[in-house]
Amino acid sequence: MDEQIAQFLNFLAVEKNASDNTISAYRNDLRQFSDYVSALDGAKQRRWDDLTTDELTGYVAVLREKGYKDSTIARKVAAMKSFFAFLAAEGIIDRDPTEQLKSPQVGKALPRALTPEEVDELLEQPAKRNTPEARRDKAMLELLYATGLRVSELVALDVTDVALESDPVTVRSVGKGDRERVLPLPPRAVDELRHYMFHVRPRLVRNRRELALFVNRRGERLTRQGLWLILKNYAKEAGLDEKITPHTLRHTYATHMLSGGMPLRYVQETLGHASISTTQIYTHLTDQQKRKQYDQAHPRA
Repeated sequence: MDEQIAQFLNFLAVEKNASDNTISAYRNDLRQFSDYVSALDGAKQRRWDDLTTDELTGYVAVLREKGYKDSTIARKVAAMKSFFAFLAAEGIIDRDPTEQLKSPQVGKALPRALTPEEVDELLEQPAKRNTPEARRDKAMLELLYATGLRVSELVALDVTDVALESDPVTVRSVGKGDRERVLPLPPRAVDELRHYMFHVRPRLVRNRRELALFVNRRGERLTRQGLWLILKNYAKEAGLDEKITPHTLRHTYATHMLSGGMPLRYVQETLGHASISTTQIYTHLTDQQKRKQYDQAHPRA
């Protein structure tokens, strides 16, 4: 059974070009499912397609008993379905036992977006410190809010991805599915980035061959976890919700751009969404905000 899981993970990496995070999630979910199957009576003599609907439903029940949320269970069921669909397509099994398996219905939660005032307060926090790291942080946060980059895309940027000589100044990023996009930068972000690249980064980098745009105290490429901790500290200092993540600035960017009149299709392109339906969740968010403002303003609301 482990061999088939390995084949499926290789399929995701090579043919689907799935991210490392996606593959890791599938691996963990399928290992857990495999452990459940191995514990069933007579499992060693059975094939994957010998599993019954009752046994699969029993697995979902076990997940509920362990206290998993519906969203987590739905993800694990989706991993199972994808795995069995792969086995069936490859002819490894004769039938897909998950065809009749139902997944928990999960409502799509609207993302948390900061107000313009909260963004201003957050981005002003690094300016209160006179250190190279603080100037780096200021440039990073300005860039995140100016472009809506994913955190993984931001930490993957090299100095060669920033075209300071162009007008407007642009950042080249390669996102999911190797989709490349070039994003223009507003003057404030340009000023911070220019100062960082010419005056701050040289003080942090120890190896002249280092290409990473944003580096840590050791002069090496900053990690996603490092950026998350940096933002968490500034959010706390700004008196904001400590649950704010780098992705919050991506949500905020999209919401503010749509609220300001940016066409949905253009926001989709700047975010790097493959499908416009993914971007449309932000229209629901802006509609909610408009309703709240209406209720506050209208005498009879």
